[in-house]
Amino acid sequence: MIVRKGWRPVLVLILLLIVWQALVPLFEVPEWLLPTPYQIGVEAVNSWPNYSGHLLATIRLSILGFFIGSSIGLGVAMILHLVPKLRETFYPLLILSQNIPIIVLAPLLVIWFGFGLLPKLIIIILVCFFPITIAALDGFRQTSGELLHYMKMAGADRRQIFWKLEWPHAMPSIFSGLKIAATYSVMGAVISEWLGAQEGIGVYMTLASSSFRTTQVFVAILLIMSLSMLFFAAIVLLEKWIIRWKTSGGGNLNG
Repeated sequence: MIVRKGWRPVLVLILLLIVWQALVPLFEVPEWLLPTPYQIGVEAVNSWPNYSGHLLATIRLSILGFFIGSSIGLGVAMILHLVPKLRETFYPLLILSQNIPIIVLAPLLVIWFGFGLLPKLIIIILVCFFPITIAALDGFRQTSGELLHYMKMAGADRRQIFWKLEWPHAMPSIFSGLKIAATYSVMGAVISEWLGAQEGIGVYMTLASSSFRTTQVFVAILLIMSLSMLFFAAIVLLEKWIIRWKTSGGGNLNG
């Protein structure tokens, strides 16, 4: 199924790379300004010992921030759903909080918490928890009214209604939020590493750009994109494994 649906974007990507590869030497663009895909690929292979440690550091930071941000996001969504007055009070503030650019907030976090792990995790948590919270809240509200009425008629209490009806119905929406957050976690980790980390893809990119090594900057971009796609694919596989009742009953609407 993936191969049948995915060959078109892969073909477009290959064509774009071919055009890129052909136009750079045609217009005699210097490598420091815009390297070719071949030069980027050679640099990615040859420089593996130089950035492998940075890559592992970013993976560790992204995964840790993603798990903490996802847990907070789900917890906030559950509380706001179960306590309507809190939802009415804090939901607008959640929307407002996302209008603050992370790149502006990051220097303040360094001033308040220093250059340690905490400000980096806060940045990743901030970019991860919001899509999960909003997706989960929407999922909880999409519960079938007929089933909800049936459970109330059967005498189910609030806890039973939530765990046996609302939570299962919200799972597809929750996984949609997790997929968005998984990709955001990588970018959040890179932004946090720009604050002054010792290692990470963000550090590797900063060092490369400051020395005009454009090829290495493109390698860093390639790594960020690859990590984001890898995390996204991992969530998709986890979704297909957990929500078997949906994938076996007519296709996944969120994949």
